[in-house]
Parts: sequence; C-alpha cells; structure tokens
Amino acid sequence: MSAHCMLTGAQPGFGNTISHSHRRTSRRFDPNIQTKRYWLPSEGRHVRLRLTTKGIRTVDVIGVEAAVARIRARGVKV
Repeated sequence: MSAHCMLTGAQPGFGNTISHSHRRTSRRFDPNIQTKRYWLPSEGRHVRLRLTTKGIRTVDVIGVEAAVARIRARGVKV
C-alpha cells in the first residue's frame, strides 16, 4: 500500500504508453506521494503522514487535527 494517500485515498491509475508506431504497453500512473511530519498538539507528539501534494494543501487549509480525524475516520491508523 505504498502509493496511497492517507487523506484523499488517491491510488495509482493504470493505462497504456502508446509509441510512435502505436504499439501499446501497460504503464502505471503513480500519485505524487510525499512523507510529511506534523506536530499533533492534542496527543503531544509528531505524526508522519504519507500524503499527495493535494493532501498537503488540504492539511494547510483544514489543520492537522481535522486532517488526522478524517484519516482515522477512513480507518487508517495514525
């Protein structure tokens, strides 16, 4: 489960690479996953989250407490 966003749930997409001669080969479109460390004041500790860049911007808007609550609501352990 390495290429999944903990907040948004983004996961790899699959498709084809099409060459100049129009031959198709399978490929995988991975989301832009970044590991980011946030201070969680309610628990007095740091948490390390694996987020897409969109997820990082979402945490900046809603705050880390609300983001961790959403992640836990999805059933992911933090």
